[in-house]
Amino acid sequence: MSNSVQMPALGESVTEGTVTRWLKSVGDTVEVDEPLLEVSTDKVDTEIPSPFAGVLEKILADEDDVVEVGGDLAYIGDGSDSGSAEVAPEEEPASVAAEESAPAEEKAEDEAPAEDTSSSAESSESEKSAESAPAADSQSSSGEGTEVTMPALGESVTEGTVTRWLKEVGEEVEVDEPLLEVSTDKVDTEVPSPVAGVVQAHLAEEDETVEVGAPLARIGSGAPAESQPAAEESKQEEAPKEEAPKEEAPQQETPKEEAPQQEAPKQEAPKEEAPKQEAPKQETSSASAPAAQSAAAAQSAPAKSESAPAKSESAAADTVGENSAYVTPLVRRLAKDEGVDLSTVTGTGVGGRIRKQDVIAAAANRPAAGSSAAAPAASGEAKKPFTLEIPEEAAKLRGTTEKASRIRQTIAKRMSESLEVSAQLTQVIEVDMTRVAKLRKANKDAFLEKHGVKLTYLPFFAKAIVEALKQHPKVNAQYDLETQQITYFDHENLAVAVDTPRGLLVPVVKDAGDLSIAGLAKAIDDVADRTRNNKIMPDELSGGTFTVTNIGSVGALFDTPIINQPQMGIIGTGAIVRRPIVVKTADGEESIAIRDMVYLPLTYNHQLVDGADAGRFLQTIKARLEDGNFEADLEL
Repeated sequence: MSNSVQMPALGESVTEGTVTRWLKSVGDTVEVDEPLLEVSTDKVDTEIPSPFAGVLEKILADEDDVVEVGGDLAYIGDGSDSGSAEVAPEEEPASVAAEESAPAEEKAEDEAPAEDTSSSAESSESEKSAESAPAADSQSSSGEGTEVTMPALGESVTEGTVTRWLKEVGEEVEVDEPLLEVSTDKVDTEVPSPVAGVVQAHLAEEDETVEVGAPLARIGSGAPAESQPAAEESKQEEAPKEEAPKEEAPQQETPKEEAPQQEAPKQEAPKEEAPKQEAPKQETSSASAPAAQSAAAAQSAPAKSESAPAKSESAAADTVGENSAYVTPLVRRLAKDEGVDLSTVTGTGVGGRIRKQDVIAAAANRPAAGSSAAAPAASGEAKKPFTLEIPEEAAKLRGTTEKASRIRQTIAKRMSESLEVSAQLTQVIEVDMTRVAKLRKANKDAFLEKHGVKLTYLPFFAKAIVEALKQHPKVNAQYDLETQQITYFDHENLAVAVDTPRGLLVPVVKDAGDLSIAGLAKAIDDVADRTRNNKIMPDELSGGTFTVTNIGSVGALFDTPIINQPQMGIIGTGAIVRRPIVVKTADGEESIAIRDMVYLPLTYNHQLVDGADAGRFLQTIKARLEDGNFEADLEL
């Protein structure tokens, strides 16, 4: 019995999704909740887990297909149709290619016997070459190759920018192997190759913006020449056979002269001059002579061995682990920021896929750069002079110019627009967090054990903020300049600024006013983790009524944050610092004590919120935090 896997609801306003990559092939066994495919919307890329355990019997939506919510994606069964399931992975691509490239196959089959007649004595070898020619051609839709087009990257996305080519002209590429990186204003992603073959041409350069459906590259079955790939391969295979009758006596020397002719085009394939066969033959004939006998014995072996150096050189330059089946842009960028070489990382994901946790673990286990140098300095009699250490990534950027990513462009645009459409100013208050600090220290271990998340200061700030929003509705409102209407919300949707390798994103904790500190801690940890891992849903990035940004996470005392439109305000939580403060004792006397202090800067829209309103809002938060009565909200 087969079960249908359908496109899940990816958010309230999302009605469809684009299949970007299948993680399982027909005939593969899949477990419940194991990632089955990747789906993209206009705001986020996410993995769809399998709702059933069994065998993937049929894929109903190809990559780059747009499927409505509730539409069928695949069939998963119990493997009773094992015969079809086993054959499907091999037969389905061939059948699809056969429908698209029937004329090319017929032509290849007609030409192959014509060439083989000149060497009838070696009929078995000619049959092999005749079989390999159609097989190679079946990977492309025609003799000129298959065009790779810009896929649909979301419902509202009409174009994408080519940020980096992962395969150069002349390199071999497999089905679903990442071909290039594309950036939009919401997401950076990789475009996998829809066919296997050789990259014949790049039809879009890096930093070029390409519309959805426009061609990006051409992939064929041979070297990057439109009219010669099939003929070139047949010449390479038939050359030793044609030369044998001409020089019957020195038959041992024939392979020595002809084998380089097979290898030379493969060696020169990544270069633009590869189609010119005569020059490579003359340059490489003497150097390749020792390998002639092995090349003549197995014609398919040189093709694989010669393509390997080109791939390894590209991989070395790219520092992307070739032992990993797939590396997302998020993981690649995180590795770049942490200075981790992906080729040294062992992936723990499905199929050896490198995950974010693998990169973080590799960075944590890496010995500090200055640890070995610090030991001699400690044992020595005199201190060594200070040495400035510049990270490798920072050194690479010095003195260079690069184009801003799409997400950076979007952030820049929206921040500028925010300052233009609202009257923003910032008010700062100082809060004594000593009682909260003591409460947190006394309960953080028990909190972690019971709730599974760390007890940070942010949930305390969030609890005080959402309570104050209920008492001060002007701050939890929206002002429409065009209609001159004010909307006062009856719910508190708290947006939380999250720093990610792609840039600043602001997921939303819906109905935060109904949550305890334990609930807020788990909700904030959940949305922040999924945002950093590019798993957040589109609807979770919108709908906020107020924003909090933890500027203290990088040691900042206070900042002047910019409002996330169309909200009325945003509050920053600075670093908590122990310092001497004048306090009043129980009998009213003043004394100096060491207290845990923090600055809370509030940026508000003066079009609706006056300075006095902002001050009262901050005083409510201050009183709640300094009172420190949060024991019941810990739910221990």
